[in-house]
Amino acid sequence: MKRRQLFATLSIAVASLLLTAGLRLFDPSVVIAQSNANLLVSAAASLKDAMEEIKTVYQQSKPSVNINYNLGASGALQQQIEQGAPADVFISAGKKQMDALEQKGLLLPGTRANLANNSLVLVVPSNSTGVTSFNTLSDAKVKKIAIGEPRSVPAGQYGEQVLQNLNLLQKIKPKLVYGSNVRQVLAAVESGNADAGLVYATDAKITNKVKVAVVASEKSHSPIVYPMAVLKSSKNVDAAKEFVQFLSGDSAVAVLKKYGFIVQASKVPATSR
Repeated sequence: MKRRQLFATLSIAVASLLLTAGLRLFDPSVVIAQSNANLLVSAAASLKDAMEEIKTVYQQSKPSVNINYNLGASGALQQQIEQGAPADVFISAGKKQMDALEQKGLLLPGTRANLANNSLVLVVPSNSTGVTSFNTLSDAKVKKIAIGEPRSVPAGQYGEQVLQNLNLLQKIKPKLVYGSNVRQVLAAVESGNADAGLVYATDAKITNKVKVAVVASEKSHSPIVYPMAVLKSSKNVDAAKEFVQFLSGDSAVAVLKKYGFIVQASKVPATSR
């Protein structure tokens, strides 16, 4: 009888221990912690202000997703990804960089889409009166013209196309000073270190230290498009897909338009999970 009682007591004790261990294994706080996701988005520098606001909007509904940005020249970001640098999402300011990654099989199939479009403008310091057209860039009083480094900065590539089409590139080439991204070009004009510069319309919109002298004709350069995609190497594929999907939704589109981006009606195709 005593053995039966002892066995029953031990059984209850063991069951209690197993139950306690089980409850710890299924502790809701552990589940919540595991649901957190960290996303690293490599994006063109010209998207900085819009993407920061989009991050705030997104995290209101997805507080468990922590978004960090790696901002820079699209070409430099492309090279980082090709060399194995971590990133979950890539947003370029040109098709060339995204095409290169796609050709190397580095994009997650079915996730590429166009985020927005932009236009190219010639800006001058807000107190400037000398530059009123592209042709005046050849005037002797214009000493320095800032432009993105064409090999890595899409804005620089578009800028060279404009100057080439206007038969100005060779005439003013000695005046050109190069920035490693479009925001450096903007800063050079803001500070007066350059008499003029070629940036996106969205860059000109964020500061009162420069003014737009002329808008480049769309026919004078390749279409300015911002493609985006989830990278195949992403460690958070589901969260990355959701974020890319959000970028084509109404909330993100409203922010992009606020900063002057041109957003087309096309949406990112829904991805299976």
